[in-house]
Amino acid sequence: MHKETIRAALIGNPNSGKTTIFNEMTGARQKVGNWAGVTVEKKEGQIEHNDHHIEITDLPGTYSLTAYTIEEIVSRNFILDEKPDVVIDVIDSSNLERSLYLATQLIELNTKLIFALNMMDIATSKGHNINKEKLAALLGVPVIFTIGNKGSGVEDLVEKIVEVAEDRNTVSRHIHIAYGREVEKEIKNIQSVIWRNPEIGEKYSTRWLSLKLIENDNEVIDTVSFFPEIADDVIKQAEQSRAAIREIYKEDPEIIISDQRYGFINGALKECLKIKLIKRIDISPKVDLFLTNCFIGIPKFIFFIWGMFQSTFKLGAIPADFLAALIGYAGEAISFILPAGLLQDMIVNGIIGGVGAVLVFLPNILILFFFIALFEDTGYMARAAFLMDKFMHIIGLHGRAFIPMLMGFGCNAPAIMATRTLENENDRLLSILINPLISCSARLPVYILVAGTFFPQHAGNAIFSIYAIGIVLAIVVGKLFRITLFKGEIAPFVMELPPYRMPTIKGLAMHMWERGKIFLQKATGMILIGSIIIWALSAFPLNRHETDYPDNQTMEGSYLSMLGKSITPVLKPLGMDWRESVALISGLAAKEIIVSTMGVLYPGKNNNGEKIQKLSTRLKHSGMTPIAAYSFMVFVLIYTPCLATLAVMKRETNSWKWPLFAVGYSLVLAWIMSFMIFQTGKIIGF
Repeated sequence: MHKETIRAALIGNPNSGKTTIFNEMTGARQKVGNWAGVTVEKKEGQIEHNDHHIEITDLPGTYSLTAYTIEEIVSRNFILDEKPDVVIDVIDSSNLERSLYLATQLIELNTKLIFALNMMDIATSKGHNINKEKLAALLGVPVIFTIGNKGSGVEDLVEKIVEVAEDRNTVSRHIHIAYGREVEKEIKNIQSVIWRNPEIGEKYSTRWLSLKLIENDNEVIDTVSFFPEIADDVIKQAEQSRAAIREIYKEDPEIIISDQRYGFINGALKECLKIKLIKRIDISPKVDLFLTNCFIGIPKFIFFIWGMFQSTFKLGAIPADFLAALIGYAGEAISFILPAGLLQDMIVNGIIGGVGAVLVFLPNILILFFFIALFEDTGYMARAAFLMDKFMHIIGLHGRAFIPMLMGFGCNAPAIMATRTLENENDRLLSILINPLISCSARLPVYILVAGTFFPQHAGNAIFSIYAIGIVLAIVVGKLFRITLFKGEIAPFVMELPPYRMPTIKGLAMHMWERGKIFLQKATGMILIGSIIIWALSAFPLNRHETDYPDNQTMEGSYLSMLGKSITPVLKPLGMDWRESVALISGLAAKEIIVSTMGVLYPGKNNNGEKIQKLSTRLKHSGMTPIAAYSFMVFVLIYTPCLATLAVMKRETNSWKWPLFAVGYSLVLAWIMSFMIFQTGKIIGF
């Protein structure tokens, strides 16, 4: 039986619990991508409910539907152009006045709505008593109480989506927010011109268009220009209307309309919200005294980050060893089944040796993302930005710029996208240029492999030190760029600190899996292709071998050997031979490929001809010294960002100038730092 499809969209303020509800509703039935033409993340999920198939889109978090940020534009355009059957506004019920501002703008869009008043447990603990029925009647929109992190009310919300989509809800009705006699008069004046073209009224609410034109919304002005027969008259009338409102109120029309919306909200809340003064324990201020203290806050933050990397290495060691054993058995099985030759060698040493060398670190990657999700979901990530505000001022930025830096621990590409939250263009460019110095999760397999091999008793500390070097370099380089390339005043820092919340296991697992899935997709895509290319370069030309197939012990004379040796003179002062040189070249595509390249390059047999399964053991017998290994990790930390990050840099700066500059300065800086570390280590005797 064919199920009816309902298309729904979730929208809401940041920190309203919108994504928690999305995860609760859709579970693992999600896919993540980017919106067409922009770099804002797009999430979609599926629900099966009785005879209905519900497709849910999680729109970017936004405080309004103006056209100031890409998130606002993406959310608004989706509702206007894609016309979902139902839009669910997830509202922080403990902060209704602020949250309902977005709700009033959604009402003006004249679309089918549901208001999900989330975090009702927090609202109740504050003594807020909300009359759900009265609020729904006043707004003309059905209201559902939810507690997203406990799953409470989610089933009711799904049922309500079906009801509203099928026009079975008796509460739903369209209301007009009154903006005062003068503004209403100008709305009608603009509408009268728009109505000359019936086509525009079929696609958009003419009242909403008129309001946006009064607010001087550039996106709407561009939209009107697509109807040339009325465009000039509409824009002319809008300018006259704005001038008339400004003349009467002596204020910008945008401010008048905003004030009227808040007036409507306050009137509604007086009718349906009663606040009982109760003595309650609010843990957020008490926890903040402990975690954001000006003296001990920073040491605690450093301790948490240190603990994260210690746990990432130690907790991930057992499952990583188990995966390594499985991959080793797979290689042995293929060697037994296939006859010796090119095909066997490509599969065993190229595909399994290369991709498998990266896959073994999946547990470590998942643990890292678990901690990052924990920091985000508890509300500690915002506190970290607050703590780092003074340090960020050293490089001429403010605490909000630290959020993209923290995101860089996961991946530099979306972290660079996150710099859009910075209003100042110089701040954005500076943040973009220093973000690749923050070590992303793609580099983590390299650190775990090398540190675990050469510093087995102190691997966690070694990895933490690499991340610390990245942060220090970001501050130093940022300061240098600020006083040379991006001179200007430091923007003031105002950032919302959400209340601390207890994260859910399901929410943490969803965040962890989303990023882990991307890692696996890389392993089966770019890393697989890279491993085969590296194997082919190591295998050919064949005439250098006594047999007609390559042997992992005899790469001398291969194309790979020639390539590596051509740049070895540059890297030899850093303690690297031709194999590390090749690994670094392969890492230009994606940093994980460095490990897969090592899996192909380093000998798989010892001097007695016995097979060595563990890459770490093979690496230890390669002749690399501990100080050379540390120099190699530092070079991997600093040198050229991967292709995906460079592509995002180009898209965000709209020029190749800054990505190419990033490539140049990072290569020079990587060489200088690695040279200093290796040569100093040699002098000391490491």
